[in-house]
Amino acid sequence: MTKFNIAIDGPAGAGKSTIARKVAGELGFVYVDTGAMYRAVTWKVLQDGVNPLDTEAVARTAAGMKIELVPGPNGQLVFVDGRDVSSDIRTKLVTDQVSQIAAIAEVRKLLVDKQKQMAASKGIVMDGRDIGTHVLPDAEVKVFLTASVRKRAERRFQEVQGTAMATTLEEMEKDIARRDMLDEGREVSPLVQAADAVMLDSTDLTIPEVVESILEMCRMRTGGERA
Repeated sequence: MTKFNIAIDGPAGAGKSTIARKVAGELGFVYVDTGAMYRAVTWKVLQDGVNPLDTEAVARTAAGMKIELVPGPNGQLVFVDGRDVSSDIRTKLVTDQVSQIAAIAEVRKLLVDKQKQMAASKGIVMDGRDIGTHVLPDAEVKVFLTASVRKRAERRFQEVQGTAMATTLEEMEKDIARRDMLDEGREVSPLVQAADAVMLDSTDLTIPEVVESILEMCRMRTGGERA
């Protein structure tokens, strides 16, 4: 299949990472989890005892660290300075701080530059909050994946049971609504649907149905060539 780039944006808990990874697998493309990159910076900031409110210190920390995304048997592995932090970046502590760190202009510029480099050779499926609008504005296929706050909370609640992020469904719903407000209201690259993106509401859809919908968009883009 001809290589092209796919941008999948949407709010927290919409299932972007799961869908993007499966679409990439079907197409033989490379999956890039941009959210994991922001989580990695957040983890490093907390690990080093840097004040998240000190934007200059946070930016220096981000500039001085090495982030690697490596395909693994059960999903993408994330390494910071050679250390596997794939589980560490998914804790509630990191989740509570990541939107604040991601709103720092210097951090976004640094990571966006890295993401653009990753996508330069095409054949990339990238998910995040501002991929279609800012990171890959020329992506051939753009999707804005969303779902109701309640449904997103229910999905995330099921995911975190038995983990360090375990909480109540009500708290999860409040947290997702709070992250929506932060992501939509930030000054730098806010969460917004790109003008040429297709909105896909997954509230009442299964994962295979969402994947197939995106693959159909890709087939249309390539003139019917099978994924």
